[in-house]
Amino acid sequence: METVSSRLPKLQPWYWAAPRIAVGLFVLAVIALLWLLHRQEIDEQRASLIGDTLWVEQNLQFSLSRSQELLQQLGHDYFGQEQAGLNLGARIRSYLLNNPGVAHVQFLDPDGLPLRQDPGSVGGDVAGEDLRTEPVRQAFRLSRSTGLPTFSASQERDGEWFFALVVPHFRDGRHAGSLVAMYSFRKLLADQAPWWFAQKYRLSIVDANGLVLGSKSNIEAGDETLRHRTPFDPPGHGLVLVASAYQAETSLPRNLLALAIVALGVGVLASLWAQRRHMQKRLAAEQALSKEYAFRKAMEDSLFTGLRARDLDGRIIYVNPAFCRMTGFDANELLNRLPPMPYWAPEEQEATQAAHQRSLAGQSPSEGTELRFQRKNGERFDALIYEAPLIDAEGRHTGWMGSVVDITERKRAEELARQQQDKLQFTARLVTMGEMASTLAHEINQPLSAISSYTTGCLNRIEAGDLSRDELREALGKLASQAQRAGRVIRRIYDFVRRSEPQRAPCDINTAVDDAVGLIEGDARKRGVRILPSLAEGLPPVRADRVMLEQVLLNLMRNGIEAMQATPLADRQIVVRTAAVADGIEVGVADRGSGIAEEAAARLFEPFFSTKPEGMGMGLNICRSIIESHKGRMWVEANEEGGSVFRFILPPA
Repeated sequence: METVSSRLPKLQPWYWAAPRIAVGLFVLAVIALLWLLHRQEIDEQRASLIGDTLWVEQNLQFSLSRSQELLQQLGHDYFGQEQAGLNLGARIRSYLLNNPGVAHVQFLDPDGLPLRQDPGSVGGDVAGEDLRTEPVRQAFRLSRSTGLPTFSASQERDGEWFFALVVPHFRDGRHAGSLVAMYSFRKLLADQAPWWFAQKYRLSIVDANGLVLGSKSNIEAGDETLRHRTPFDPPGHGLVLVASAYQAETSLPRNLLALAIVALGVGVLASLWAQRRHMQKRLAAEQALSKEYAFRKAMEDSLFTGLRARDLDGRIIYVNPAFCRMTGFDANELLNRLPPMPYWAPEEQEATQAAHQRSLAGQSPSEGTELRFQRKNGERFDALIYEAPLIDAEGRHTGWMGSVVDITERKRAEELARQQQDKLQFTARLVTMGEMASTLAHEINQPLSAISSYTTGCLNRIEAGDLSRDELREALGKLASQAQRAGRVIRRIYDFVRRSEPQRAPCDINTAVDDAVGLIEGDARKRGVRILPSLAEGLPPVRADRVMLEQVLLNLMRNGIEAMQATPLADRQIVVRTAAVADGIEVGVADRGSGIAEEAAARLFEPFFSTKPEGMGMGLNICRSIIESHKGRMWVEANEEGGSVFRFILPPA
């Protein structure tokens, strides 16, 4: 094979090459000098930006620390009652005047409620109601428990962002109250960022999600050149100070000089273009050939995915080593072969031939086609095939390129996971029935006791000879009713715990709710909980396994019962609602328990995560798995009347 060096043109004498090299080096030196000057200017601007930003950040910290000390002194004077009669309202107004970043000051009692007496609330930019928002309440609870001043998370009001500083005060070891100062990000920057800083940069406060909470700048925003970020702590909570420098007006003489030098160099080098053009073409062709060869070599030796190319007639024109290893056939045994291929499984000939025809017709699905092939030794394996048109360098369609992935192990793992999931769901049903065994025994014992009583009464009346036919018919009817009641309980238990493959068929969601309520109603009465079904009429059926749906409903209702142990008896109720929505059929299970904390709600459906000390953390995970296996979705939200509402939606059959 002809080497690259043999194809290159011969070098010209040095007295021809030296001027060109000198011109090129001169242009490169000038460009390098301009670049170094530009980099030096950027480095100086960056150092200045970092230094100025750190100065402003320290100034903000000093301002917040000084403000905190003043608030502690004001709170000490008020709650400590060491300076009785002192006009704290005037002092606070003076404090607000000297700290423009503070929009509002509020005194709170030990329960976090605003004090009504003087000085009460001072400052008019922020309503007192904003001091009872969730971020402020969280900061209040944290400061009360730690005894330290605490900053709250940011909050918005009328398009402006604020944060609060809660300073607790204690008297005789007990929490006497707190002093809350509400800061405006915009006013804080306007007060603390000096004018010379705003003339050079744009200073912004950004939260963890990238939202700008406040900014200050006296320059028009252009193309951003530099940015420096530094944590804004306090108040923390992921806040960051961002200082941005924008592109200033460029130096016209310097740019003209650089342009003239570059133009001169381009003009000199252009004179050499004709002499170098033929060499560049040959180098480009050699480079393209080298890249193509490297690509082919890497594709053949590195891929684990089988590649198979066929022409428009279906003849194999290329296979890579991975495809040969997958099928067990050598490339020589496969190239130029027409269907049927030796790796087609005999029992799948018809399906494989149909997929082959669809591929040649350009009708292969974008998600791929699953087929069963055989190796050379007769072993079967499952393959996922993706087909794409094979286009040559001139843009002509010359055939089809297929990528083949062996998914045998993946399908085996999916089947094993499905079996394990079925076993886990069955075990969960058995555990649920075991936990409810005593209640269910009581539910069955009641009709049996009634049957025994009715039977004894009938026998006594018969022996006495004063039992009429109508009375006997009425007694036998009651006996039959109690027997049917016991039978319904036993049937529900049997249907719920029997081991069987999932049977997905159209079923009535209201019937599933009634059966689940019937299973747990006894346990609910035992704990003083009322279950109130609110079932919409005329709902379309859903395609689902009824026993699995009952398992989900039963688990959600049991969780609701356990969540209301500390709820007053009059409020212990669970409402189960069904309704038709745009996505399908929605089912909601609402309790009036203690609710779920925000940090726990995010992990509520994770395996082995539980809010109960004795819980294993698998119940809700199984419920969501069941709903998602039915192509539905499940979530939890807070109940407006207190507690939580678990909802799931299933598509109609």
